[in-house]
Amino acid sequence: MFRLMRFTSYNQGIGHIFGTKARQTSVGATAFLSGNARMASLLPTAMRMASLQKDCAAALPPMFGMCDVLSFEDTQLVLATPTSAVAAKLKQQLPKLQAALTKRGWQVTNIKLKVQVTRSIAPAVHTRQLDFPPTAVAAFAELGDTLPATPQNATLIAAIKAMAARRR
Repeated sequence: MFRLMRFTSYNQGIGHIFGTKARQTSVGATAFLSGNARMASLLPTAMRMASLQKDCAAALPPMFGMCDVLSFEDTQLVLATPTSAVAAKLKQQLPKLQAALTKRGWQVTNIKLKVQVTRSIAPAVHTRQLDFPPTAVAAFAELGDTLPATPQNATLIAAIKAMAARRR
């Protein structure tokens, strides 16, 4: 069953695929899909999956916000979970989810969970350099001079000396 999304005709313009996390991303994806005749055939499927994602999010508690719909074929829904702990908790919610989706018109007879670990924490970006007091710079310079000059220490000594030289 296809569900009506934001617009009824794909020629009306670019719209937001509900259920996607970032509006800008979904608008770009919609524009890409509708701009190419071959890719435009994927737009109804993408909109259907986004609608299913939205309905799953509405039926589940907020703690399952990181779960995503992977596929929905032959009445089998496959959800991605970020950790096995979330999957274990979500497993308890599956009857409630199935009932809620059935009530919204989705014919779901089976729900499978797949753990897909993703990078959940963005890498730290440092925008400024740390200021070392002169005594710290002198201590690093002394450390670079006093470490034993072995092949294992060569890279460390070079890095310490370079850092001390930049800070002077």
